[in-house]
Amino acid sequence: MTWEAGADLLVVGTGVAGLTAALRAREAGLRVLVLSKDSVAAGNTGWAQGGIAVVRPGELDPGDSLHKHVEDTLTAGVGLCSPQAVRDILADGAQAIGRLRAAGAEFDAVDGALARAREGGHQAFRVIHAGGDATGAEVQRALVSAVRGGGIPVLEQHCVVELLRGEGGAIAGALAMDSESRPGVLHAPAVLLATGGLGQLYAATTNPDVSTADGVALALRAGAGVADLEFVQFHPTVLYAEGEARGRRPLVTEAVRGEGAVLLDVRGDRVMDGVHPLGDLAPRDVVSAAITRRAAETGAQHVFLDATGIPGFAERFPTVHASCREAGIDPEAEPIPVASAAHYSCGGVVSDVDGRTAVTGLYVAGEVACTGLHGANRLASNSLLEGLVVGGRAASAVAKDLGCGLLSRTPVGEVEPPAFAVVERDLLQRTMSRHAGIGRSEDGMTEACSVLDRASVVRPLRTRQAVEDASLTLTAQALLAAARLRVESRGCHRRTDFPDTDDLRWRRSTVLRLDASGWLIHAETGIARTAA
Repeated sequence: MTWEAGADLLVVGTGVAGLTAALRAREAGLRVLVLSKDSVAAGNTGWAQGGIAVVRPGELDPGDSLHKHVEDTLTAGVGLCSPQAVRDILADGAQAIGRLRAAGAEFDAVDGALARAREGGHQAFRVIHAGGDATGAEVQRALVSAVRGGGIPVLEQHCVVELLRGEGGAIAGALAMDSESRPGVLHAPAVLLATGGLGQLYAATTNPDVSTADGVALALRAGAGVADLEFVQFHPTVLYAEGEARGRRPLVTEAVRGEGAVLLDVRGDRVMDGVHPLGDLAPRDVVSAAITRRAAETGAQHVFLDATGIPGFAERFPTVHASCREAGIDPEAEPIPVASAAHYSCGGVVSDVDGRTAVTGLYVAGEVACTGLHGANRLASNSLLEGLVVGGRAASAVAKDLGCGLLSRTPVGEVEPPAFAVVERDLLQRTMSRHAGIGRSEDGMTEACSVLDRASVVRPLRTRQAVEDASLTLTAQALLAAARLRVESRGCHRRTDFPDTDDLRWRRSTVLRLDASGWLIHAETGIARTAA
């Protein structure tokens, strides 16, 4: 090893969950080290447009309540949420927002009260926002400023290759590499993975380039379980571009429909008429499926979002407006061409609401985690809230576990970069988009597994790209395994060969893990879900 460092807590990731955890851990008196494989501002948080769903006492719609927010979340999750986890996380929302504002975040206000919007699946206006449609950017700005102002060290352009474990399998730190691919060891009795999502599994996504499923792969190889990976939420509306859309696509926030925009097909007919009681504000899985179905019926690659009736569009949605104008579209005068793209992973590493996993010393928070909040389909704008709440709770859990002697420092011997299966990224993305997107079938997923198996090459992980490609490969295999196991359609998992929902057999989350030989296996009894 050419370098090393140490801390009480290593935080991997610099989005809302990771930076919130770092700040809370520092408040608790822990030595914290934060690692980002890119810049501290990179990641998915800064791209979040819609806002943060939260019910705040004293500032809420008539008739709205925490119970209503819980109800909407459980409805969106289609039977796979953990009711207790939903209640615990949402109940901490108001306090988490208070902490975020104390850290310097500024939200849009009207007459002295925070402005509230409504998004798909919500019964009330409870989504607070900043800069109109730039909430994530403001959250990221405030947290980065607070971390830097608090003197918390951040290693930028550093990539975690593998989690290290000591005697008994407890976490002892991580093998990492710097910007010049030089390996080093980070010693820590606790590691928090806040690595974000897996959007780069697909050719078109709302996620940035760094969203390569690193946390899922790291946790699996460390012995943790993953659940609900088959539930990948495709955002209904990203800006459509002529030709083959690849990489990160500009998002058209759901709040645009919350302000009255409607979806039209290329013939000018309403897409959501008769599809769902909430119409254009139906849950995302319903809207995405309807868009995909209508586009196929009309022989088009997209539909339109007509926002021409929204007054002051450029002021309310400056980010969307700028993206449209860059593409040569005037959203105040003409409909916006939109399509669906991979957006959010509802599943991830199995954890409780305090971020603890089955591996001693390993914690997760944010999109990489599966706490039971989202179930089979995430309710709009619950993600930033989860990152704030669980990031803070995980830091407190680490402090408690260290104080109780549950975590211990274990020396790490000489470590060599591991070697794992890697599939060339373009082939992997095309394969997953074709066979593991919104519509899936056993035949298609079998073909996808065969393609990935034939294309896999075992390589040592000596570069960041190799690490990312290995993470994508393992996660793609796990997602396909989970999707093939779930022989029903539920939430954002749609099987064309099994279109019905089967509560009797599949109202549970199926957990996958790696066995001692490195093969993916599933728990015979998954996490059962019960009604609220």
